Amino acid sequence: MPMTAHEIEELLRETFPDADIQVGGTDGVHMSAMVIDESFRGKNRVQQQRAVYAALKGKMDGSSGELHALALTTKAPE
Repeated sequence: MPMTAHEIEELLRETFPDADIQVGGTDGVHMSAMVIDESFRGKNRVQQQRAVYAALKGKMDGSSGELHALALTTKAPE
């Protein structure tokens, strides 16, 4: 079952409650997200993106994943 932008944002908010989060996309399968959070400071892009994928709690795992593709931008606040 595809995910809504709201559902994705809710999952991300559990891990990144103070982040600036923007989720886009319309089909629920191919989505985009930008997460700007202080916890990313000092971490490289791979570490940042792994944290986001962990926050999605398996929703992208395997062939039956609810979220097929997520164009992801992560960074610490400026």
